[in-house]
Amino acid sequence: MINQPGLCGGGNSIDKCIRHAAAIETLMEIARALASPSEIQEILEQIMYQVSRLLSPKAWSLLLKDEVTGELEFQVVISDVAERLKGVRLPKGHGVAGWVAENGESLIIPDVRCDSRFADEFDRKLSFETRSIACVPVKSHDSVYGVIELINSLEDGIFDESDEQILTTIADFAGIAISNARAVEKIRELVITDDLTGLYNSRYFFEQIEYEVERSKRYQSPLSLVFFDLDRFKTVNDTHGHLTGSNLLTEVGAIVTRNIRKTDKAARYGGDEFVVILPHTEKTGAYTFATKLHKELQEHSFFSLDGAPLTVTGSFGVASFPEDALCSSELISAADDAMYRVKEAGRNGVQVAGCLGTSSGKQR
Repeated sequence: MINQPGLCGGGNSIDKCIRHAAAIETLMEIARALASPSEIQEILEQIMYQVSRLLSPKAWSLLLKDEVTGELEFQVVISDVAERLKGVRLPKGHGVAGWVAENGESLIIPDVRCDSRFADEFDRKLSFETRSIACVPVKSHDSVYGVIELINSLEDGIFDESDEQILTTIADFAGIAISNARAVEKIRELVITDDLTGLYNSRYFFEQIEYEVERSKRYQSPLSLVFFDLDRFKTVNDTHGHLTGSNLLTEVGAIVTRNIRKTDKAARYGGDEFVVILPHTEKTGAYTFATKLHKELQEHSFFSLDGAPLTVTGSFGVASFPEDALCSSELISAADDAMYRVKEAGRNGVQVAGCLGTSSGKQR
């Protein structure tokens, strides 16, 4: 880093040797962090911490790219100046960081006042005056996952090419960490996800219902379960073929996904049966959810592969812990029993455990 504008930088050979040794030590620390079993967030924070050992910026941050929208989000921020930015999102291609993320190329800007790509809204918001920026892409192979951005104020030094080389190497380590973490996550998703519906599979459901019941006990928070299946699904398969049946299950999975919260867990229980775990939800809230999902299923336009309209309804059962059960297996049985009371009453409705009445649509 050049401490004062106009100097050539680099210093004497002793300074270079000291900095080189520090760089090697820092990269070894990062390599050890990558080899550890730590969570990805902890590894990234460790990587960003090592940045300060070599480059001493005024503020530095790691921004990760949203794979869908292309927006950048401040994921790891260091220094009092940057702390207020954590979680803030930048529009796709916005500012220096956005340009680097979109182009996959590094930028060293000695004076941002001379670069049109610099956006000064954060300076105004944080009462800070940026002078120099070093920004490099965090990538692995051809995939750009985000950027590491270093900022210095007018009173601090400006970044140079040697800073860029060190920062690029560090960013490459971060790219490896993110790539490995996402690969592991994809494998995990394949293991716990039902191929047809995109919901969780039954094995993962049983793990999660045990976990949620124990958590509900510990924190004395409500927990509900919605159990439903499709009415006369076998008739669809027999009349229109199994491909139409499979396509129908895929569409139902998409409808369920659109209607649940991030904290909810929906799974394909088996065949045409589905379950939704609703943490922190009392029976009244679960009933409202089930009624809404029942209505949307009934009103959705389904078609066979040859274009014939399909009439699709569902039978729903609702149960809550600890009101209707003392353990996970009892909770599943209570919701399942409530669903079968709907079946016995003519299908196409919603029933809650412990109640005799059934909310239903037109009977089939």
